[in-house]
Amino acid sequence: MVDSEKLVELKLILDPINDDDSTLLSFLHLAKDIILNRMYPYLEDEEYEKLTVPKRYENKQIQIAVYLLNKRGADGQLLHIENGIHRSYKNSYVPEDLMWDVLPSIGIPR
Repeated sequence: MVDSEKLVELKLILDPINDDDSTLLSFLHLAKDIILNRMYPYLEDEEYEKLTVPKRYENKQIQIAVYLLNKRGADGQLLHIENGIHRSYKNSYVPEDLMWDVLPSIGIPR
């Protein structure tokens, strides 16, 4: 799936959306980096640029982008109570619930 297809799917999930394509693509790129950093924690920075998200993690990339987009403005929030709504985050990063199935790889990616 290319970035334009991921962008279309992201827009469908977030409908209605007020962000422009460049903002959404930035969040998709951030999600890509999160997945690749988990898969290859010891690669040099320039090696990341050559990599793409494996097909099995493309939907995970979109899920992470949605999570990060929805969490904007509440980064690192530990507790928020308003009108009976309670919000609390364990951390300000992507939760392990989203990352549990992204497996680190051994060796050099091809």
